Amino acid sequence: MTENNNTTLKSYPDVMDINQVSQFLGISTKTGYAMLHSGKIKYLKVGRSYRIPKSNLKRFMKTAKTH
Repeated sequence: MTENNNTTLKSYPDVMDINQVSQFLGISTKTGYAMLHSGKIKYLKVGRSYRIPKSNLKRFMKTAKTH
């Protein structure tokens, strides 16, 4: 993770919704949902909403860089 991404990520809440994750990654929400359902990004489901802890997004970004 670059310092620029880390600084930008700091402006987001500790637990993000799919719209925030998609905006941060620069992808569509449809692609974001596909990444959640494929297991690439771990999430919590609260009712009908998906919540992604920032730590899970950081973990995804770290593993994505190594592949």
